[in-house]
Amino acid sequence: MTDHFGSCLCGTVRFEVQGNFDSFYLCHCRHCQKDTGSAHAANLFAQSAKLTWLAGADAVNSFTLPDTSHNKSFCKLCGSALPSIQLAGLLVVPAGCLDTEVSMLPTAHIFTSSKAPWDGVFGEVPTFEKLPE
Repeated sequence: MTDHFGSCLCGTVRFEVQGNFDSFYLCHCRHCQKDTGSAHAANLFAQSAKLTWLAGADAVNSFTLPDTSHNKSFCKLCGSALPSIQLAGLLVVPAGCLDTEVSMLPTAHIFTSSKAPWDGVFGEVPTFEKLPE
């Protein structure tokens, strides 16, 4: 069994996940594009892992898109994506909010029919180790 620790951008919310992740999906659906502001969401899923809020539980807010099962939890101070319990006890953890390393690689890309046309077309795009001058 593995323990993972995470936090929000401002540091108000801190949490621990005890247990292993079952899958790691890169979701390209339009809902995930909208709520991440990016090409896809990178979420880890676990049926049996346990989530414990270590600090800032009162700063965690959730939004469920009406008439869908699409849910997002976030810090109400900085807006960072945070773990949530969904669909009959399924723990969903945004990979980017973890402070500990995740050893598993993504399991699959999902909802690729909605994939942004610019996603993954990086072969000739310049790269910089920091913000270019």
